[in-house]
Amino acid sequence: MVMKGPRITRDECLMEIARVYSKRSTCNKPNGAVLAKEGRVIATGYNGSPPGRPHCIDVGCLLDDRGHCLASIHAEINVILMAARYGISTEGTTLYCTTFPCPLCSKLLTNTGITKIVYENLYSNMEGYGTLKSCGIELVKYGNKKGD
Repeated sequence: MVMKGPRITRDECLMEIARVYSKRSTCNKPNGAVLAKEGRVIATGYNGSPPGRPHCIDVGCLLDDRGHCLASIHAEINVILMAARYGISTEGTTLYCTTFPCPLCSKLLTNTGITKIVYENLYSNMEGYGTLKSCGIELVKYGNKKGD
């Protein structure tokens, strides 16, 4: 097979994988995440209900007073849980996610060893941005050549 056009970058490849994983989401607010080390995928995640629990796409989301789903585990947490389950270190990794982490996920991510987060879309509440930035995590809006 002959490849046509330029070869995609690692960032493009990893973000595309995050987009594909977002399609596995079982929440009505899809999000995909990929954890990479040295440009290689080490774990994946997506928004979804815990195993054995009903899926939001089947029964609707359980929403708090701010409209956030309480039933599903966010993609960013699921990717960390997958790494933990299989004994994969998250130290010095980059997280690629289709949506910027929510404030709670942002707080949890500060203790993982992740050094960089590449995100495609903004979250409705960007309070987590300052938390991550103040903890020294590099934040890069996907598609921006200069970073933030």
